Amino acid sequence: MTGFLHDLIEAAPDTSHWIRDGETYATLRETVSALADTLRQRGVHPGDRVMLITETCPDAIRAVLALSQLGATVAPVNARHTPAEIAALRAHLQPRALLVAAGSSDEAAAHGARLAATPLDQGTTPGLAMTTPDPVPPSACPDRPEDRIAAILYTTGTTQTPKGVMLSHANLCWNARISADLRDMVPSDLVLAVLPITHIFGFASVVLAVLATGARLWPMARFEPGEVAAAMAEGVSVFPGVPQMFARLITETEATPAPNLRYLSAGGAPLDPDWKTRIEARYGLPLHNGYGMTEASPGICATRPASPRVDISVGTALRDVNLRLCPDGALEVRSPGVMRGYFRDPLATRTALTPDGWLRTGDLARIDPDGAVHILGRAKELIIRGGFNIYPPEVEAALSLHPDVAQAAVIGRPSQGDEEVLAFVQTTAPVSQQALQDWLRTDLAPYKIPTRILLVDTLPTAPTGKILKHRLLDVFASELGLDTESPCPAQ
Repeated sequence: MTGFLHDLIEAAPDTSHWIRDGETYATLRETVSALADTLRQRGVHPGDRVMLITETCPDAIRAVLALSQLGATVAPVNARHTPAEIAALRAHLQPRALLVAAGSSDEAAAHGARLAATPLDQGTTPGLAMTTPDPVPPSACPDRPEDRIAAILYTTGTTQTPKGVMLSHANLCWNARISADLRDMVPSDLVLAVLPITHIFGFASVVLAVLATGARLWPMARFEPGEVAAAMAEGVSVFPGVPQMFARLITETEATPAPNLRYLSAGGAPLDPDWKTRIEARYGLPLHNGYGMTEASPGICATRPASPRVDISVGTALRDVNLRLCPDGALEVRSPGVMRGYFRDPLATRTALTPDGWLRTGDLARIDPDGAVHILGRAKELIIRGGFNIYPPEVEAALSLHPDVAQAAVIGRPSQGDEEVLAFVQTTAPVSQQALQDWLRTDLAPYKIPTRILLVDTLPTAPTGKILKHRLLDVFASELGLDTESPCPAQ
């Protein structure tokens, strides 16, 4: 197997299906080659950048592989973005053209119509449309083909400005194989692909891992708890998701049989210990935990099927991954998955990567003697109150153990020369701030108790379900009594 994304499907048997009860790998290879020819005829060249507006669907996967075969770089963007968000990313990316998987959702179709994208002359991918190519310069091609940029993925991250993470074919093919090996995946597996293909978890650790194994995908454009429960009952064997998906499965669905289910894993956000226990009790399987970043393609750590854990450690370093802790507890990573840098942002690249190739994750961690890693939180999210360090995930975990709490997010805010702790809590039943504070006092030191607990109907999230903490103060400014022109309230 060589180091290009489109080569991942070469080893699969011709008669094996890559879509549940659908197209075979032999047909997929033919479709990808034909689509690459069509894109070439429509003006896409090697080294070009192409934005792909989509949700998880077969056409999007075909487009990713075709652009790889053509030698172009794909930048997958979620169709649920607003027109303004799409325009901002387009201005930064400067793509040759935009591909739209118009059949993946109503939002995607609306973007395609607004952007005047025309259907491709390609009978096997009728849902794909493309804008007229723009006269922009292609990216420079590195000497080693496998070092060419296969994809640019824009992060949600904890900041308000997304960054375009440049990942090479070598980065992503390494992660595909690592992810498949981690789950002991085989061609007979049926893998639920409900994570957005526009996010690194769904893109690399689900879709590419399945293709590298010759297994089958069950793609879903949107997470609907009832549909996911039905899919598991109908034969899904591997289900990777984010913690918020598992929380909704527990709260919004009844227990259903899952006869073929053998592997469950969570990633993309901190895992709540209560949800882990409840999911494991329902399905009779360990809920594995992992840790990664877009900048690492994303695999860094994971728990192993042979040695599941009862705690919420993210497991040990994956094969070929080296870890080290800085004196302040910040975690750094070196691996074949570490990005080539941020697109058009050399300053951010120098900040994230050390001269000798280590990735500064920005996360605080603890490593046990057995190598198990515990993520304590983002270094920038560390709250220092009265001289004491407070790690938001610890407070969030304690809150989530309350029977009436569905989700919680904790942040710090400057207050009279110190920091106060704010908690935003989504509940399943009426509960008071005082009751939650009293609940926390049984497990947390007094300085860790939130100064204020705001009870909310919903929390701002990314398409994956990850809570966007940087938006909390803006979204709930009126409830907090904040002056929207100022980051801090009047004292």
